[in-house]
Amino acid sequence: MSNPAKSTMNTIQAVNLALDEALRLDLGVIVLGEDVADEQAGGIVGCTKGLSAKYGARVRSTPISEQAIIGAAIGAAIVGMRPVAEIMLMNFTTVAMDMIVNHAAKLRFMSGGQTHVPLTIRTMTGAGFGTGGQHADYLEAWFAHTAGMKVVAPSCPADAYGLLLSCIFDEDPCLFIENMPTYWNPGPAPEPGARIPLGKAHIVRPGNDVTLISYSRMVGECIRVAEKLAGENIHAEVIDLRTISPFDAECILTSVARTRRAVIVHEAVKPFGVGAEIAAQIHDALFGQLAARVERVGANFSAVPFSKVLETAFVPGPAQIEAAVRRTLGQSP
Repeated sequence: MSNPAKSTMNTIQAVNLALDEALRLDLGVIVLGEDVADEQAGGIVGCTKGLSAKYGARVRSTPISEQAIIGAAIGAAIVGMRPVAEIMLMNFTTVAMDMIVNHAAKLRFMSGGQTHVPLTIRTMTGAGFGTGGQHADYLEAWFAHTAGMKVVAPSCPADAYGLLLSCIFDEDPCLFIENMPTYWNPGPAPEPGARIPLGKAHIVRPGNDVTLISYSRMVGECIRVAEKLAGENIHAEVIDLRTISPFDAECILTSVARTRRAVIVHEAVKPFGVGAEIAAQIHDALFGQLAARVERVGANFSAVPFSKVLETAFVPGPAQIEAAVRRTLGQSP
């Protein structure tokens, strides 16, 4: 499906390319999930298109049972394989929550480090398509709160490729979150074989006046706000976490120590979110050095609305991010 010679590609193509690369490199890599085989078009958006034709039974469609998918994947991981289990939508991880949290995440601890679970769970989410309250939640804070799990959320095609490869070849379970509304957005193609280290953030745009910290779809929104503010001689540094857990505290604290202002942005609901933990760590480390309180921007505390008008109001956007930046600068939004 994907052509490594392309100068640009979208996230669907990047994910497909990473899976193809992993399957080629290691016979222990398998892909399983609902509709992932070519007989079912390679998934609902085509992320696995062409892979079952190329790799046969190593890419296998399953019944509609998230518990069966994750249970089989954990078992395969324990015996030395590197399964990539697709849970079609992030809300459906709740069906297999016991297996993910009480088994995959804890087996290393409960075996005294003797049992590794090199499992990657791919899933997608994101509001914008009118899919309603049971299909578009960002639930990353649940998994970031779980010791033993790595949580990864790429913001662009090249990162999706490099981070997914790193997840597949990591020795611990990784949750890999893809954003539905940005699947088709083009971006620079990755370097073939280039893996991006987990736990390392990326400074997308340097600046000295305020630090914007985000991941996944909201990185693009932060960049748009930073570009607008640059016209007013306000220079925002934009940090893409890439990995939510463990997040790169050193990168964040170094940046905020310099700018003395921080705004944390995520699509998930604001209360009890990842932004709260990052804000707490900033205050713990830099209390007394900050020029303003840390601002958090997130979705409203409700289920994702079905109504398009309400759904648009639910998801944070440039206006909310800009207002938060201006508050840190002592300006009226």
